[in-house]
Amino acid sequence: MPAIQWFPGHMNAARKKAEETMENTDVVIEVVDARLPAASSNPMVEKLRTFRSRPCLKILNKTDLADPQATAEWIKFYESQPNVTAYAMTTKKPADVNKIPSLCKKLAPHRGVPTKPLRIMIMGIPNVGKSTLMNALLKKRVAKVGDEPAVTKSQQRIYLDQFTVLTDTPGLMWPKIDMDSDGFMLAASHAIGTNAVIEEEVAVFLAEVLLERYPELLTARYGFKTEGMDGVAVIEGVGARRGYRVKGGDLDFEKSAHTLLLDYRTGALGRISLETPPSRAVRLAQHAAEVAEKAARDAELAAERAADRARGKRPT
Repeated sequence: MPAIQWFPGHMNAARKKAEETMENTDVVIEVVDARLPAASSNPMVEKLRTFRSRPCLKILNKTDLADPQATAEWIKFYESQPNVTAYAMTTKKPADVNKIPSLCKKLAPHRGVPTKPLRIMIMGIPNVGKSTLMNALLKKRVAKVGDEPAVTKSQQRIYLDQFTVLTDTPGLMWPKIDMDSDGFMLAASHAIGTNAVIEEEVAVFLAEVLLERYPELLTARYGFKTEGMDGVAVIEGVGARRGYRVKGGDLDFEKSAHTLLLDYRTGALGRISLETPPSRAVRLAQHAAEVAEKAARDAELAAERAADRARGKRPT
């Protein structure tokens, strides 16, 4: 599968603005998708906040869609990091939302008084629920919400109360997604716009993850056995069970792929996490090995070309 890259022009301006705002921020709230916390964490956010030594409340949102066991592993993982508090929640539960101000206050106890209001910056990639969180905290609609990436296009600064200021930022992607698997997880979870992906390829990737981690949920939802299947066969099985046909009677693969993605995104398939700390470590190790292998090949090729030039041969 080809890599997915998606970095609209306005995000570069948003990054620069976020860098400026970070200087006058006390606590960073980074909202990530609980189903893929690492893949949905923008490395630029980490870089900006650590440069300014700002504490982070890492919110794993959409826990109602994620595997509870995997979420517990991620909370433990993030809590082990310096200057980070991890919190699993869903914006659908007011009680979850109401705990956020006090968690931020603990991270900056010297702020939150009339002369020094607590300044909180909400960050994250598109479509992880930042604007929904903003609205829930303020108990009114102040931020535009939509099930499409990059709805928020500019920063909003609003007082939560007389001692607390919130800054909502646009969803920030980063210029290059290093690991292909991250791109496909982001696309499957709708953090990347449909105009940047081939939906059928994303669905095949998702199907392969489900076969590895949640085959029983596929059987429960669609009624077929998964033994011996690959990702393509899963999509075909979904279409066959749903009776999706194009004119002429052939399977409608596109509609079948869309159905699988929609069932995952809405939670109709069940509570699913696409990565865990151990699976993340494996992917990172594989990626590092691939990068090292490519570097070695490039170095070997460069050496061969240099030798050819030394012998007076024209490079091929």
